[in-house]
Amino acid sequence: MTRLSTYFLRTLREDPSDAEVTSHRLLVRAGYIRRQAPGIFAWLPLGLRVKAKVEQIIRDEMSAAGAFEVHFPALLPREPYEATGRWEEYGDGIFRLKDRKDADYLLAPTHEEVFTLLVKDLYSSYKDLPLTIYQIQDKYRDEARPRAGLLRGREFTMKDAYSFDHTDAGLDASYQAQRDAYERIFQRLGLEYAIVQADAGAMGGSRSEEFLHPTPVGEDTFVRSEGGYAANVEAFTTTAPAPVPFDGLGEPVVFDSPNTPTIDTLVAHSNAVLDGTYTAADTLKNVVLALTHLDGTRELVIVGLPGDREVDDKRAEVAFAPAAVEAATAEDFEKNPLLVKGYIGPWSPTGAVLGEESATGIRYVLDPRVADGSAWITGANIDQKHVHSLVAGRDFVADGFVEVANVRDGDPAPDGSGPVTLARGMEIGHVFQLGRKYAEALGLKVLDENGKLVTVTMGSYGIGVTRILAIIAELNNDERGLIWPASVAPFDVHVVATGKDDAAFALAEELTSTLEASGLDVLYDDRPKVSPGVKFGDAELIGVPQLVVVGRGAAAGEVELWDRRSGDRQVVPLADAVARLTTR
Repeated sequence: MTRLSTYFLRTLREDPSDAEVTSHRLLVRAGYIRRQAPGIFAWLPLGLRVKAKVEQIIRDEMSAAGAFEVHFPALLPREPYEATGRWEEYGDGIFRLKDRKDADYLLAPTHEEVFTLLVKDLYSSYKDLPLTIYQIQDKYRDEARPRAGLLRGREFTMKDAYSFDHTDAGLDASYQAQRDAYERIFQRLGLEYAIVQADAGAMGGSRSEEFLHPTPVGEDTFVRSEGGYAANVEAFTTTAPAPVPFDGLGEPVVFDSPNTPTIDTLVAHSNAVLDGTYTAADTLKNVVLALTHLDGTRELVIVGLPGDREVDDKRAEVAFAPAAVEAATAEDFEKNPLLVKGYIGPWSPTGAVLGEESATGIRYVLDPRVADGSAWITGANIDQKHVHSLVAGRDFVADGFVEVANVRDGDPAPDGSGPVTLARGMEIGHVFQLGRKYAEALGLKVLDENGKLVTVTMGSYGIGVTRILAIIAELNNDERGLIWPASVAPFDVHVVATGKDDAAFALAEELTSTLEASGLDVLYDDRPKVSPGVKFGDAELIGVPQLVVVGRGAAAGEVELWDRRSGDRQVVPLADAVARLTTR
């Protein structure tokens, strides 16, 4: 019998000072987790019970999908990650350490390499495939700003599965099996989700989809159309306009534009002196970004985009990965005097264009909306001067195109399914078709039907276990505390004995024994000399969905049933309470 009088639990009356979101606040106050350092938490008995139930649902569905569970260490050697290039690609995002012999290790952020090497060590024939194996293991990432409790931490628990096939058709089937399993998992957990196209990032590979839980506190922005298109903004692709013929277009004209370093001031001035009705969309904004590459070198790049758009930091990170991206600094401008801040453009009256040594020598890339034949107002690379009627493809060209502009409500979906709307979401799962990237790097090959060595193709499938737990807590609470869904609640029933009458405690203990004998997990609050108000407050904070209060009606064999989800409270005979609770 689990008695609260001896259970390892202390609830808090005040919110933790560093709590930013509801789940963080309530999980700490109710005694589920305890902070150890920024982004690092200890798991207490109540928290472990909920975490185990989430994990069991995942295990059930992984088994149903034909996957086998394994378990790797979190501490891994450098060599496999160096073979795939990820030792460097991760940059400052991982924890690196050395042993006493000066050998390099890391705390694994993901485990693709060692999964691949395990299969390479044990399997050699196509007859051994398909294979899907998974683990539930802690991961480590050196988040610069860990926040929001379990939602963005430095140590977190993930389920990561990997499929191995010798054909692309086999990978498609394995991918679909995992994708279907994810839908079942999130449905059993009661989580709303949207499946969106995503960027694969440092994982590599081709097809990539995220499972996002729509929530205002989500760290991801995604788009969706009524026609069924859905994508993370990092993976959204712009519908480029068709080229326009150059015939009949006027030549570029430089004009004075004093004190117009911003798009707003430029538009106002242009409408005044050019006698037009221009908007920000008619201007070409040129943003200077600084890229820091893996070898530490710093490179400036100029991005040209319509003046009514801004650079989206996350899209820029993806576009220029694995380099780190930031806005150019004052020092960068000082080192490049040909950059005339506020008046930068892809052309100058001297005939030099960006990208040429005589102009700035800096790489110049364009937003896809800047199509050949489109005319723009933009900087003339001369202080206090701009140019109008500058035609893309005729007067200037770029070193390439890049998707870094912000996505807006109403932008057309790339698949033609209509305009998109933006929403916020929290990533709860991610599925990738990795292809042969890791197998090639680590030499994972098998003999095919013809006795020929072929490289295995892989899929990777991750679920954030601790993040899911936090999201469930975010969704299931009221002003008094947590209200767990029955599928993941730490206990099925919370029995509370109140008052000073021994009869109440005797009846509560009898009820607890009966419920446990029927297979239910019961938390029994048997604490003596603790007021009913404190007991009720703790019960509501802890969040077991079914409460049974045994108090004044004990002598008559009556108890009070509380349903935390509906708020319903009823006084019923003991036998009725047992029947209701054991038939749910």
